[in-house]
Amino acid sequence: MLVEYRTVAREAEITLIEKKSKFIARIKPVQTREEAEGFIEEVRKEHWSATHNVPAYIIGINQEIQKYSDDNEPSGTAGLPVLEVLKAHDLVNTAVVVTRYFGGTLLGRGGLVRAYGGAAREAVKEAGIVRMVPATKVGITVDYVHSGRIQNELMTQGVFLADTQYLERVTFQVLLFSPEREPLRQVIQELTANDFQWKEGEEVYRALPAGEES
Repeated sequence: MLVEYRTVAREAEITLIEKKSKFIARIKPVQTREEAEGFIEEVRKEHWSATHNVPAYIIGINQEIQKYSDDNEPSGTAGLPVLEVLKAHDLVNTAVVVTRYFGGTLLGRGGLVRAYGGAAREAVKEAGIVRMVPATKVGITVDYVHSGRIQNELMTQGVFLADTQYLERVTFQVLLFSPEREPLRQVIQELTANDFQWKEGEEVYRALPAGEES
């Protein structure tokens, strides 16, 4: 059974300048440790000449896998502040790398914590946060004579339409939250005079902006 979680909506990148040091934070939604490590390696290759590439990620609904590295910055001043930003936003399945190009001025422990943490926060803000909410994939199959009316109804109700298949009949693949299923089924039944097929499939995740109700 799928369980709701929060992650970033998309991959994003921001740049901050702090006392001539450039901090580039790149963030990405990931599903596995391997995907997170691959993302980190990709950033390291892109910024191979940087002074530091500081990674952090959290994988698993219950934050089962957590990893960070200071990448030769003073202990506790880089990777941990980045990880704490993810925790503060209740984000999982998320990886972030903050790259630093040293500008010649030492920032001190406090300055480093603020810079790395601040870069990570701005990256989260740029990417946006979504709730990944369990939904059921449902196939609604109707004759072509009903298809226009059904499509309009789905659009009017704001139903999430994942795909439409045009074969001998038309099948609308929709993703529905549990409270949406029976009311929509009744509407389709009325609009088609019960001339339809309703096939419930696997449970999948549907993204909602953080704060929006399912």
